[in-house]
Amino acid sequence: MDFVDKNSIVRKIWGNTDVILFIFAGAAAEFSLNKAVDWLYFTGKLPKDPLGRLFSTVAYAQKIVFSTTTDAYTAIDLITSIHKAVETSRGQNIPDWAYRDVLFMLIAYSIRAFQVLERKLTLIEKEEIFSTFLKVGERMQIGGLPETFADWEIMHEQQLNNNLINSGFSKDLFEQYKKHLGILRFSLLLKIQALIVPDKVNTLLQLGKGRAVIPILAGYKVFRNFNAHRFFRNALLPADYKAQILALEVN
Repeated sequence: MDFVDKNSIVRKIWGNTDVILFIFAGAAAEFSLNKAVDWLYFTGKLPKDPLGRLFSTVAYAQKIVFSTTTDAYTAIDLITSIHKAVETSRGQNIPDWAYRDVLFMLIAYSIRAFQVLERKLTLIEKEEIFSTFLKVGERMQIGGLPETFADWEIMHEQQLNNNLINSGFSKDLFEQYKKHLGILRFSLLLKIQALIVPDKVNTLLQLGKGRAVIPILAGYKVFRNFNAHRFFRNALLPADYKAQILALEVN
């Protein structure tokens, strides 16, 4: 039995590399502001390779979406055990709200990225996205999860208002993004983030409107109609992460 139905909108979203890259862009912005980001600084993995760390999170989410229920639970349990090991090492528990925040990002940017690149989602499709990641959260035994999509919308707004701060970690992460991406790709990342993140995230990071990237996206969609978009997209990918990104493509 598949963890996610083969005809689900969730598979359509997480099988599209372009959409996944936009999910990554949004999550990279919001994650830098999260008050619990110090947990990944504790392990030392995030500051050394922030892009690789975020891509691995995205790749794990995709793996779960395209797995059988048994394999998905195995992957989720592994994630849980890794986090428990970090908690033991630090002598503290990661708070439930921090786990929820990451889960909420996967839901929110699945919706936002697809709507920017493809089309508006129906309420039923949004509920399907929510239900999929709710199963992940329940398997991880995260406390205080919302029961419905409507509940999630309320909790997500509260999370954005209560759990984000522009800190020294935020500034350091963006410096690392710039270092690993280079000026051109970093500039493009900022414009995409401005287009996709919630107002609260945009305000804290002062990303602007992102209007400059709209005509670029329009042209990109035209090339996509002729199946010529991959050449331009792949040319922009950073060499160190190119193979990792291209591996996300699901036929």
